[in-house]
Amino acid sequence: MLEAPDPGELACFYAELLGWEIVKADVDGAAVAPAEGVAYLGFQRAEGYVPPVWPAREGAQRMTAHLDFEVTDLAVAVAHAVELGARESEFQPQDGVRVLLDPAGHPFCLYVDGAG
Repeated sequence: MLEAPDPGELACFYAELLGWEIVKADVDGAAVAPAEGVAYLGFQRAEGYVPPVWPAREGAQRMTAHLDFEVTDLAVAVAHAVELGARESEFQPQDGVRVLLDPAGHPFCLYVDGAG
């Protein structure tokens, strides 16, 4: 479950990014899931939401979790994510992995098998 000021917007972003379906959407929350329905990713409205800072900085909102997604073509996957509203982090700690920030500011990683 990820907090966001607009859970519907974040659900749309991840549904497009992952090719999943929006399985729940109302004013307070939303969820996306793969067609197989084996898991879901949920989003809940958070008033006063403050996005985490990446990389972590003393005294700033820290991330409590991040998502990793394996991709086959890193450059294509990054371009797709950016087209959907993500932005690349200035700080990139390793080759073969790209840290991006979703529309609500949550860090997530795209990587190719064997990276890191």
